[in-house]
Amino acid sequence: MRDVIDQLEGWWRKGEPAALATVVGTFRSAPRQPGASMLVGPGGEAVGSVSGGCVEGAVYELGQQVLAEDRPVLQRYGVSDDDAFAVGLTCGGILDIFVEKVTPQTYDQLGRISEAIRAEEPVAVATVVAGPVERLGTRLIVWPDRVEGGTGSDRIDDAVRDDVRGLLDSGRNATLTYGVNGERRGEGLQVFVESFAPPPRMIVFGAIDFAAAVARMGSFLGFRVTVCDARPVFATASRFPGANEVVVEWPHRYLQAEADAGRIDQRTALCVLTHDPKFDVPLLEVALRLPAVGYIGAMGSRRTHDDRIERLQERGVTDAEIARMSSPIGLDLGARTPEETAVSIAAEMIAQHWGGAGIPLAEREGPIHAS
Repeated sequence: MRDVIDQLEGWWRKGEPAALATVVGTFRSAPRQPGASMLVGPGGEAVGSVSGGCVEGAVYELGQQVLAEDRPVLQRYGVSDDDAFAVGLTCGGILDIFVEKVTPQTYDQLGRISEAIRAEEPVAVATVVAGPVERLGTRLIVWPDRVEGGTGSDRIDDAVRDDVRGLLDSGRNATLTYGVNGERRGEGLQVFVESFAPPPRMIVFGAIDFAAAVARMGSFLGFRVTVCDARPVFATASRFPGANEVVVEWPHRYLQAEADAGRIDQRTALCVLTHDPKFDVPLLEVALRLPAVGYIGAMGSRRTHDDRIERLQERGVTDAEIARMSSPIGLDLGARTPEETAVSIAAEMIAQHWGGAGIPLAEREGPIHAS
């Protein structure tokens, strides 16, 4: 919903009904992930995408039906048995899409959800997408410190609230299954949880031309980007328009302070581009000993890498800790320019996150997307 919430909120504030279609489940090589959304507006507008074009026409018609009948629907789309190019997914995947009518009466918390997303405050929406008719479309809105809404059952609400906070803490979407009365090991009730956690962080160390390209790429990928360098003449906002902030501080001191403040987690990417031992060795010593961080990459030649490893070992950094570092940084794309290098770094981060092999898809067999 994040991608379409501005348009949806606009109609909501005017009291104009819209249909919200959300991907709540995917199987095999589905083109979009859970949380992808599409709107059918009050004037027949179509906004957003749930499948990259495969089933948008069918979902549009279903959205119009939901607006007319005022009844939420959970619909599964897969490859047509008769014709792979009929309404369905030619990629062979399967999508479960939940379509609901959104008005100030049916979704009174939407304004507060939108405000939380804009303020980068964590919030999750847990919606009953399958189960008894009287519970279908009911929802809990879960913040770290409070809950709004409900399913009509205190037992269900208690179970959902506790599970949702775990998902919100890690910024994950998921479909949870319960018994119709909230039994944790039961079946018959499905709740889709969409987490709106603050954007993941990318911290780029080293105010060089490559850092400017990496900052732009990080912003494009949805990271909140910080550039940090101890040299004020280079660490200026004008040199890094792609960054959300530019910090003048010794890199290892800044990283340690951010970690102590609880602002480094498993979604954080650290890109060390200084390739100067007086900066990057103490910085990497801190980074490699952090309990949770998503990605640690360090730029440099093979010679720089070997020297860096020797210096880290002299400081007592273990082989297991050093193994957490990608160095030299990036995938082998033959990159030369700062922009090409930024693409190679982004490619490595994506491959690590999703378990990709980083080889041409043409050389692989089987599903494109890993389970």
